[in-house]
Amino acid sequence: MTVQEALGKIWENRHEKSLNYAVNYAKYGMYLEDGEELRVQCLYVLGNITRWRGEVAKEVRQTLKDYTKKDQWPKHRDPVNNF
Repeated sequence: MTVQEALGKIWENRHEKSLNYAVNYAKYGMYLEDGEELRVQCLYVLGNITRWRGEVAKEVRQTLKDYTKKDQWPKHRDPVNNF
């Protein structure tokens, strides 16, 4: 499952009360291209789907966790201190 598909699953299940705020975050994320902004949006979604249960929820949660793992993203340099 891709990140976009995972966010789409949240949108498909938008009437579940446990997805309350996550629906709007997922909807916004569906239109983002791959990159830092999408990664941050996925973190917001993950923080708001903790009460969502079921097999689809597990699959979506795992997809988003895999996407946001720190080791696959480049380290950011501090432009002010240049390190």
